[in-house]
Amino acid sequence: MKILASELILNPDGSVYHLHLLPEDIGQTVILVGDQDRVPEVSKHFDRIELRKNKREFVTHTGWVGSNRISVISTGIGTDNIDIVLNELDQLCHIDLQQGTVISHKPDLNIIRIGTSGALQADIEVDQILVSTHGLGLDGLLWYYAQSSNFDLNHVSETLGLPFVKPYCFASDATLLAMFDTQSIKGITATCQGFYGPQGRALRVPILEPNLPQKLSQLKIEGLRITNFEMETAAILGLCEVFGFKGISVNAILANRINHAFSKDPASIVEKAIVYTLDSLFA
Repeated sequence: MKILASELILNPDGSVYHLHLLPEDIGQTVILVGDQDRVPEVSKHFDRIELRKNKREFVTHTGWVGSNRISVISTGIGTDNIDIVLNELDQLCHIDLQQGTVISHKPDLNIIRIGTSGALQADIEVDQILVSTHGLGLDGLLWYYAQSSNFDLNHVSETLGLPFVKPYCFASDATLLAMFDTQSIKGITATCQGFYGPQGRALRVPILEPNLPQKLSQLKIEGLRITNFEMETAAILGLCEVFGFKGISVNAILANRINHAFSKDPASIVEKAIVYTLDSLFA
């Protein structure tokens, strides 16, 4: 069945609408970063770069690490942009863009997020690296997709006391997770739909739940504690499950919301997270 033109929107050169990419433009491993200025900070570690493209906040570099073809793409901030990026990566893998029909012969992708995050446990210090075992979504994106999550999250809703939040939870890919050694902390990453009120930051005006970090820090899911929060991980892991990709998230801890600490050298820990990720994947 041909996909309608109103649903599969392409640029005049046949590339997917927002990313401005063609199927041959991406490697099987795709690193996602939020900040477009972080793309060259990742690709400078490639042995060679063969492609650079950008449109809006979406910047892509594709190149090689040894015999591995790899892409790094900036997503911008938040799960709304993750929805765009993961859907268009799926189009590049599973849709014949010229014919507008579904295909399945191209290998699925390894999706690795490298991002910044705030710790929710007092013993997790700033300037450390945390690899997400799961993503706990507090944003609602995955409820727009046909998907199933086998986690009982009723206690999460009750603890948070936010009736409009319907949590979801997805695990990182076990094969990818096994590639990251004991140098990193492991834990559940909560994903919020904003940076201020949705993360319990009260500045000039009151917010509904200023104790959100403390409440999240006390929660456990299947015996695992919630270690940190940010704005993309759960959506990435959930959509990877929907599309058949393998996903994982690597977090540079810049802040501790329980101890009210912030890194004195954010660029250094982000660089460390990039090198650690590439070494874990390709060493």
